[in-house]
This record gives sequence, C-alpha cells and structure tokens, in this order.
Amino acid sequence: MIRISTIFVAVCMVLISASLGLVLYAVAGMRAPESAMVALAALTFFILYNAVSMRLRDRSETSGQIADLSRGTADLARQVAEFGRRLAAAEGKIVSANSTSQDRIQSVLGEINELGGLVRQLATSVAAHDDMLIALPAAALAAEPAAEPRPANPAPATTNPVSAVAAPSAVRPAAAAPPAPAHTDARTLAAIANAIESNSIDIFLQPIVTLPQRKVRYYEAVTRLRDTSGEILTAEDFIPAAEAAGLMGRLDNMVMLRCVQVLRRLQVRNKDVGVFCNVAAATLGNPSAFAQYLDFLDANRALAPSLVLEFKHSTLRRLGTTESEHLAALAQRGYRFSIDHVKDLRIEPRELADRGVRFIKVPATLLLDQKQTSATDIHPADISDLLGRFGIDLIAERIEGERAVVDLLDYDVRFGQGFLFAAPRPLRPDAAGDTADRAKPDANGAARPVRTDPPKAEVNKADIIRADAIKPEPSRITGNAALARRAGGPL
Repeated sequence: MIRISTIFVAVCMVLISASLGLVLYAVAGMRAPESAMVALAALTFFILYNAVSMRLRDRSETSGQIADLSRGTADLARQVAEFGRRLAAAEGKIVSANSTSQDRIQSVLGEINELGGLVRQLATSVAAHDDMLIALPAAALAAEPAAEPRPANPAPATTNPVSAVAAPSAVRPAAAAPPAPAHTDARTLAAIANAIESNSIDIFLQPIVTLPQRKVRYYEAVTRLRDTSGEILTAEDFIPAAEAAGLMGRLDNMVMLRCVQVLRRLQVRNKDVGVFCNVAAATLGNPSAFAQYLDFLDANRALAPSLVLEFKHSTLRRLGTTESEHLAALAQRGYRFSIDHVKDLRIEPRELADRGVRFIKVPATLLLDQKQTSATDIHPADISDLLGRFGIDLIAERIEGERAVVDLLDYDVRFGQGFLFAAPRPLRPDAAGDTADRAKPDANGAARPVRTDPPKAEVNKADIIRADAIKPEPSRITGNAALARRAGGPL
C-alpha cells in the first residue's frame, strides 16, 4: 500500500511544478507551451530526486539492520562460548570429585579389611575360649569314678562359675528328659474324657523371639493332658486317639478358649504380643465342631490381629472343599494362619499367601541341611526373602544351639523358637483358675464363648508368663562368642 507521505510528496511536487509554469507564463511572459515544458522538466527533476533519496534512505536503514543483526549474532556467540567454558569447568570438577571419592573409598575399604582381619582373629580366640569353657563340665563328669553310686533324686549341687556359664549350652531339656512311656489307647481316651469333663487342659507357653535381638514377640500355646496317674501327655500322645474317637473338635474348642484367656491377660501388659494356637485337621473338616469354633472366634474378632491359627503343612496340602471354605471363613474374619511340621522346602508362597498364611515354621536343621540345596528349586538362604515378598514371615523352630543361631542370621531369618531360648512352661494354676469355672463346656462338649476379660484386681494378682520370665539363661560369654563366630565366619 502507498504510504500517505508518498502521496503528499507527489502532490506537492505537482503543485510546485504547476506553480513554476504559471509564474513563468504570467510574470516572465513566456508562452504556454514553453511554460508547460519547464513545469514538466521541474516535475521530472523532483521525481528523480525523490526516488534517489528514498533509495539512499532504504539502503542506510538496511545496512543499519544488518549491523544490528551482526552485533546480536556476536553477542550470542560470546554467550555460547561462556556456557561452554562453564560446562567444561563443571565437568572437570565432577571428574576430580569422583576421583577423590574413589581414593577415599579405597582407603576406607583398606581400613575395613584390616578391621575384618582383626575381628576374625578375635573371633577365633573367643571361640576357642568358649569351646574350652563348654568342654570343662564334660571333662569333669568323665573324670568321676564310673562305679560311684548315684542317688535317685540328687540334691542340687553348688555350681562353680565355669559350670554356670556352660550349663545352658551343655544341658537341653529335650535331650535330658527320658523318653515318655507308651500309653495305651484306654488310658489315653480316659485322660481325654477326664480333661473334657473337668476342663483340665494344661496350656504351656513357648516364646517365639526376634533374631538377633531375642525379644519375645509371640508365644505358642502347647496343649498337655494328664492321665489318671498324673503323668503328662503330649500332643503326639493324645491327638491320634482323640481324632479316632471324634473328640478333637471339643478339645480344640477348649484350647481356643484358654488361648483367648491367656492372650487377653498377656495384652494387659504388652499390646504387641501374640499367641499361636494349633488347630487340628479334624476340627477344620467337621462342620458341627467348626461352627461352634467359628462362633467363638467371631465373638472375639477384636483379637484377630494377635491370635494366629496354626495348621500342619500336610493339612493345607490336602484341603478339600469343606476345609477350604472353613479356612476362607476364618480369613474373612481377619485371622492369620501359620503352618508347621514342614518336611521339605517345596513351598508355594503365592498359594499360601492367597489362603491367608502369614507365618511358616521350618525346623532349623531342615534350613541348614546342605542336601536341601539340590532338592529344592531355591537355595534355603533365599527362602526368607522369597516369602517376604508375599508377606510371609519365616520362623526357624527347634533351635537348640548357638551355632544354629549364627548360621540362621546369615539366612536372614527374623524369628526363632526352640529350647535354646526357653522350653514350654506351664501357666500357674492361679493364673487361669479364676476363669476355669466360667468356661464349662456345654452339652455338646464345646466351650461356650464367655467373657474372658478379667477384672483389674485379678489381672494384677494373676501370675502370667512374662517375657522376662522365660528368657533363656545362657551366659554373656556364650552369646558374645556366637556373635564373634558370625563376624569371623566358620572356623
């Protein structure tokens, strides 16, 4: 579009040229053609002058823009060069820092290696002294005359410091106890009937501790019966006879009632404690017995986070339709499960987690057995991590020696159970006697879901098995020697 200034200049040039022609015609007396020629020449001159001036002005503006663009490009190049210099300086600093860090890491690793060598030497020395202390009582017993008569009930002798240190490692309750005599079916059935009729089931508690702190986290309730002669019957003695006679459901109901009573008393002092309660396969597969069992657990659903129901591994492997439905009913009410009596390490953690299993008890000897490495698809040292991915905790049971604890720590086992920490101990009669008369079985022999909350005065007076009362008694020398063995590796 033509600019207004250009139009204005053209009009002015025409007017000036016309005015010049008129002046020459009127004043100078020139003829009209000559005046027109002069006016046209003047207009042509003005037009040429304007075109040349405009061209020069545009050229000067273009050269100025080019100069400005050149200056901007130069500034941009200087800034890029400055950024490149700064980037090179930063890279140099990073390289120097990495080299310095590598040098420091190498020096720290050298110091750690030196300290490791010193710790191994210390572990070797402490372990040798510990073995000597453990061997002293055995050597003293071997030096006694073989023909010396021993009394039937020897009085407790005064122990010296050495024997007191080595006593927990040298004596094991399971190894020292003589084998129990075989019980006839008649005596066993009579003991079971008497226990159901008089509600005289004995509950023993064995702690499950954390490793390596050995802090009591759970208790396992172990059931014991007494026959007519007062002899204690273990679960292996009476469970087969009770299942054959169809009395296992009634026993499990009574045991569950006692477990709930014990758990309520324990949680008065420690809210974090839990109780493992065993459930037989016969109870899980009996609809009538399980209905009463489920009613009681439903009434005590508030204790579900702390009450763990324990089944045999073989029971979960042979679950039928009824058993699976009953297990799902328990899981829907928030109860967690544990499996024990594991015979091999062929475990499917995903399937167990889907069923609600949160704990697996594996004997320490089975975990530490080198033959299991070739018999399973995963190394025993990786089982704890594998189970942890599915929310299942591994518990090593039947631990009887410090050496086993040290080896299990290398397997990342978080919980342990066994005679090394404490043997199963019974509740004192006054601890549960105040609720025994309120827990009479009904007509079908099942324990009624009564209120088990004890009054405040009874809680303070009741003798509950406490964590500090069942801690193991090994000396500090033995524990330190075990930790030193772990730091130094196998001797």
